[in-house]
Amino acid sequence: MANTYHQIYLQTVFAVKYRQAVIQKEWQTQLFAVIGNLINEKNCKTIIVNGVADHVHCFIGLKPAVSISELMQTVKAKSSKYINDHSLTPERFEWQEGYGVFSYSQSQIDRVYKYIQNQEAHHKKQTFREEYLDFLKKFKIDYEEQYIFHDLI
Repeated sequence: MANTYHQIYLQTVFAVKYRQAVIQKEWQTQLFAVIGNLINEKNCKTIIVNGVADHVHCFIGLKPAVSISELMQTVKAKSSKYINDHSLTPERFEWQEGYGVFSYSQSQIDRVYKYIQNQEAHHKKQTFREEYLDFLKKFKIDYEEQYIFHDLI
């Protein structure tokens, strides 16, 4: 049989440059729709895109032929272009370099979906920095904290 069967579920997390809180509620939903469409255009499946003023979570069904780095490069470049072309921020918008990507099994889809769906409530209790470091620790990803975030000087 010549078919390829796959089941790859990934959550990606990426932040606004310097973690500035510039994603406004007035256009947040449209931005998340743009990001979802960009994922779908790369022949992947958008399960949910959500976030808060300083970062975004995407839950994706990844096609095996698509490289996650290529997908994220496209999503970040084209979504920042969308923000800048529509003058949604007073200054030039940029995403921070890099991203987090975490894999899940079929049995975790509902839990991850609800987690991403409830970002606003979640971040009333925990900062993005705390959340991101928790992900890295939970998934046992080695990291050097000085390279995780670029802060304004």
